[in-house]
Amino acid sequence: MPKGSRELTNSRKDEIINACEKLYGTMNFRDITLGDISRETSFSRPSIYNYFRTKEEIFLALMQREYDLWNADLLAVIHDNDTLTADELAGAIAHSLENRPRLLKLLSMNHYDMEENSRPERLTEFKRSYGGSLDAVRKCLTKFCPEMDEDARERFIFVFFPFMFGIYPYAVTTEKQLAAMEEAGVKFTKCSVYKMIYNCVRKMLVEK
Repeated sequence: MPKGSRELTNSRKDEIINACEKLYGTMNFRDITLGDISRETSFSRPSIYNYFRTKEEIFLALMQREYDLWNADLLAVIHDNDTLTADELAGAIAHSLENRPRLLKLLSMNHYDMEENSRPERLTEFKRSYGGSLDAVRKCLTKFCPEMDEDARERFIFVFFPFMFGIYPYAVTTEKQLAAMEEAGVKFTKCSVYKMIYNCVRKMLVEK
């Protein structure tokens, strides 16, 4: 058992986030309740309110964790490589997100509702991790694409981060969705997460 109030608080928050993560693997956001999350933890639903006021705050904390993990992956790319070609950098970024399917799934959700139903202090914590991702991508571009000026790097950011929100629903399709598109006569070619991200990043780096 962790010692000290800060360690105990963090441990209990992690337990709640872990429960949410487990449920999100088999259920959708809409169907998960605080009661469901409570039953996956060692304490009661009222106790959850000591750490998170809403379901949205818990999901925001889960997405914050996923951003932190992605940030670490990007910083490892920077640390482990002296130089990367445009092809190699596109591949590295694509791999870093291919390995984070939960982040991509969370990004496809309605951020507005999640953020609107979270307290300012929780939203600020999340934005620090989100900002860390922006900075990590900027650092990748600064190190491996020194010919890009600040304006070019910001243009990359403005295109790539909104693009990330649509990766999961385009790359991960259910049989129901595929059947509906076939019935509707929609021409659809499935593309892997890696290939989708690689092609986007490579195109932006070449056209910088």
